[in-house]
Amino acid sequence: LFLINLTVLLDCLSIFGGSTVPGTSTALRLCYKGYGHPLTLFLEEGGVVTVCKINTQEPEEPIDFEFCSSNVTNKVILLSESLKEAFSELDMTSEVLQITMSLSQPYFRLSTFGNAGSAHYDYPKDSDMMELFHCTTTQTNKYKMSLLKPSTKALALSSKVSVRTDSRGVLSLQYLVRNDDGQICFVDYYCCPDEEADDE
Repeated sequence: LFLINLTVLLDCLSIFGGSTVPGTSTALRLCYKGYGHPLTLFLEEGGVVTVCKINTQEPEEPIDFEFCSSNVTNKVILLSESLKEAFSELDMTSEVLQITMSLSQPYFRLSTFGNAGSAHYDYPKDSDMMELFHCTTTQTNKYKMSLLKPSTKALALSSKVSVRTDSRGVLSLQYLVRNDDGQICFVDYYCCPDEEADDE
């Protein structure tokens, strides 16, 4: 287990940039000899090999959200386009995003409280944009917008998103991303509810 600087890694991976010749592909090999050694990247394109060595660091213990499927109380699966549209219409000057999942209307609601006042975006449970609606209890939680914004990068690349909450209000956003070859990967993003907003 080791830690590396993400900016440095991305800089290394972008060495070839958009200069790749049509019909050629770039290959990547990663090597790591063990504790204290650098992570070595071998990038090969058209017979040219570039070697990058990135210093590794001692990692901090990652936060364990203990998000277990058996503790999930509510879950919806949406088409990503719909969530992108919601974010474009809500007031992003708001410090928090409030998510409501309920057994009755509004079923699934996103709310912001910004400079322009309160804004709500509702999804009926039988909406064409909603692939799955599973709600066992009515839940309303607020999450810091500053913590959620980084996840919109994965949203932009995804086709579907699963929005889940557990009994503590911990939010799980799981983005389904399909690459050009049709392969599927998932990007998971977790966020704790905003305790300050709850206290208010």
